[in-house]
Amino acid sequence: MKQLFTLSTLLMLAGCSELFGRTYTVDELVADEALLSSVMTECRNNPGELRETANCKNAEAADGKLRLQRMRQALGG
Repeated sequence: MKQLFTLSTLLMLAGCSELFGRTYTVDELVADEALLSSVMTECRNNPGELRETANCKNAEAADGKLRLQRMRQALGG
């Protein structure tokens, strides 16, 4: 009985992990602005559940990094 419970718990966790997909690094998101945009959109559409996920945190960091880079370029730096 314990084995059945353990197996069913593991299967449910595996199913849930597929919903969130792969975790992207800040550098990956900075390099691919289309991916960054889609992750940011997903996070903004469901902030209650996704705000604290690694992808949303990394997307916010990547967005901030890109904004700083653009500011430096605009100021001639």
